[in-house]
Amino acid sequence: MTPAEFLAHIQHPNLPPAFLFLGPESYGRQACRNALIERVLSPEQREDGFTRHDLEETSLAEVVDDARSLSLFVARRLIWAGSADAILPRGKAAAEDKDAQPAAVLAKYMSDPSPGVVLVFDAARYDFEGEDKTKLEKVRELYSSVRAVVEFPRYTSMQARALAQSLAGSAGLKLEEAELDLLVDALGGEAGRIAVEIEKLRLYVGAGKKITRDDISELVPDARATTIFALVEKLGQKDRARSMAVLDTLVRQGEYLPLVLTFLGTQFRLALVAKEAGLKSAGQMQAYFGKIGVPMWRSRAEQVLRTASAFTRAQLERGVEQIFAADKALRDARPDDRTVMEDFVLRLTQ
Repeated sequence: MTPAEFLAHIQHPNLPPAFLFLGPESYGRQACRNALIERVLSPEQREDGFTRHDLEETSLAEVVDDARSLSLFVARRLIWAGSADAILPRGKAAAEDKDAQPAAVLAKYMSDPSPGVVLVFDAARYDFEGEDKTKLEKVRELYSSVRAVVEFPRYTSMQARALAQSLAGSAGLKLEEAELDLLVDALGGEAGRIAVEIEKLRLYVGAGKKITRDDISELVPDARATTIFALVEKLGQKDRARSMAVLDTLVRQGEYLPLVLTFLGTQFRLALVAKEAGLKSAGQMQAYFGKIGVPMWRSRAEQVLRTASAFTRAQLERGVEQIFAADKALRDARPDDRTVMEDFVLRLTQ
């Protein structure tokens, strides 16, 4: 079920004895967690009735034993078992006596669960796309006796943008289209980070105020990365003067230049892959890179597409070589990082 379906489901009189929270998205997960606590436990019950376990440190058998234990203080309990994906059988563990395996232990409990106890197994490590997909399905299989599964996939770029608009409106902030795109792009479309940064912006500028690009650059981590993408575009145009001007802006902003070079390297390699794969649209970019486990939100895909369009394959290959050389130079004895980066710009704009 989706987070919205879960929030509706827990309003029913009878709750399932256990839930499996599956997927990496944190914003919806937190909302569901808070709603479940309020549904199961009254405020005075929460100190004694809410128990946390971490399955990287505690065995599933111990969690089940805790669920079987009666409390002297509360009639209802909520047991939260985090890192639920940490108990996937590995190596010799997969060949042990089946009755001792986690799936068997859990299935035995689920056949006769303790009344008044709700278990939540929280598996947030693996994603629904790319290389993680197989591991996530193994987690789902391990917890197959838990019928109530809530899925938390990452937000799409459109969903993240809609969330940012909604949260900004609720916070009384005026956020124009360009600033909204900058905010979502800088945060990689991660809903949890969007919520945190909008609250920071609300506290910084005050309700009813217009959010500027400078406000976002000042407060939001990674927002300055958009200046790096501007550098990529100027390099693609072989505009040496403006490339140097953007580099000067990065220096004045206090950017760590080796990190700038890392961003450039990632951008060039992604563009080279896109060029070799013949990708022609942002949608194709997202689908292709999603299959190989590389997160690619739409605005990021459009940036990579612009880079792939601005450079020929030979230029991208040469760019990767120049980035490697500059990276090596940054690690050697040198006058300063800026000299190395200026030399890199000169070579790439010849």
